[in-house]
This record gives sequence, C-alpha cells and structure tokens, in this order.
Amino acid sequence: MSVELIDELEAGELSVEFEGEEPEALLEWALERFSPRIAVSTAFQNDGVALLDMAYKIDPEVRIFSVDTGRLPQETFDLVEQLRDRYPDLNLDLLVPNAVHVQRMVTRNGPNFFYKAVDNRLLCCNIRKVQPLTKYLHSLDAWVTGLRRDQWATRTNIRKVEIDHDHGAIVKLSPLAEWTEEEVWDYIRENDVPYHPLYDRGYTSIGCAPCTRAIKQGEANRAGRWWWESNAPKECGIHCAIETGGFEHELHAILGDTHT
Repeated sequence: MSVELIDELEAGELSVEFEGEEPEALLEWALERFSPRIAVSTAFQNDGVALLDMAYKIDPEVRIFSVDTGRLPQETFDLVEQLRDRYPDLNLDLLVPNAVHVQRMVTRNGPNFFYKAVDNRLLCCNIRKVQPLTKYLHSLDAWVTGLRRDQWATRTNIRKVEIDHDHGAIVKLSPLAEWTEEEVWDYIRENDVPYHPLYDRGYTSIGCAPCTRAIKQGEANRAGRWWWESNAPKECGIHCAIETGGFEHELHAILGDTHT
C-alpha cells in the first residue's frame, strides 16, 4: 500500500531540517518513511557505491537499482560482481532498455550515430537510460540519488529532499548533496568500499563506454562525458529536464505503439 507522499512545503522543511546532517540520517528517515516503495539509484560511480554501502548497512534488504544501457564498459560489470560478493544479500535490479526501441533506433541511425549531433546523443540517452528509469520509477513513492552540488553547474541548487515532477511527483532524495568529492573518497577508503577501476585510469565521471574518457590535466570532472560536444549539457536527461527539441519526432517514431 502506498504511503502518503509529502508536498512541496514539507519537502522544503525537510531539506532545511536535514541540511548539515550526515547522509545516513536522511537515508534512515527515508527508508523508514517510504519502504518498501523506495529504491536507491546507482550508476556504480564513487558516490553511488558510497550510497549503496550506507543504505545496505541500514537495511540489507533495501532496493538498489541501476540502468544497464547495453553500452557499459566491462569494468562496470566487474564491479557489480565485486559488490555482489561484498554484500551477499544485495537486492539489485539492473534495468534494461526496451529491446524493440533500441533495435529501431540502431536500425534507423546506426550504432554510433550519437557522435554526429547533440540531438542524436540525447535521443540515445533517452532510449537507453531515461525510458527504462521512468518506467521503473512508476512503482515507487521515493528514490534516492547520489547527486552532489559540486558535480556540475546544473546541480548546484540540489536540495536533499525534493518533489520529482518529471517522474510523477514522487519524492527524490539526495543525501550526499552537501558532500564534496574528497569526502566521498574518504568514506570509500575508510569503509573499504569496492569502487570502479576506471577511476585509477584517469576517469572522473563514468557512463557508457563510447561516451566516456579519462580527463586531461586541468579539465573539469565531467569533461570526459560526451567530450566531443561543445556548448551542450553534460546531462542525459535523468536528473535534469532537457528540452527535447530536435529529437522529439524521432523519439516518437521509435517508441511507436510499444510506448507505455
């Protein structure tokens, strides 16, 4: 049975209340308030594995989920196996995109069409990431993210508790919002949390293999994401609403009658 969701006023009050508190305090409150219709999102980056570790220690049965886009690096799957070994009761859902949608997209455009235009890349992100996540979130009252304010300009105003109007007005929680990257790494080292091996090879933000590279000296942390683009958002559309613009017609053609 669904619990009563909070409104904008209560979300604002809770954000103020939990500001300055440790991430575990918000996680513990949220899991008690929204279980079992709450899940923790992870992309297996440093903040995601830290959050996973925190949540698992509070409740080993907590729902964890990630999106397997079909283009992830092998190192990501190696890390998944490490995490399964480390957390034997890990309740992890790996979401996959609709196979028909992916087939239509690749047949119409080719496997690496996203390099040719920003709209192409946003379309690929939408089919492979946004669509499966949106479908999954329909079953939840709240979800937990590893978003931090220091990650990128579009994330500087993140609140710890928000109403996610892009996903049915469910509650969106970001316990790590106040933390810095250094604090995340301190937690990982102090708690011996398995982390993505690509960090040791100069990567600072890790997504799909074709869309991620190590950064160069002096570059911003998210410069390795979609590095071939200029003057484009370093977002996929999951956490930051992006005007679909040029790819709306193509998206509709690909989703077709199977869209739910």
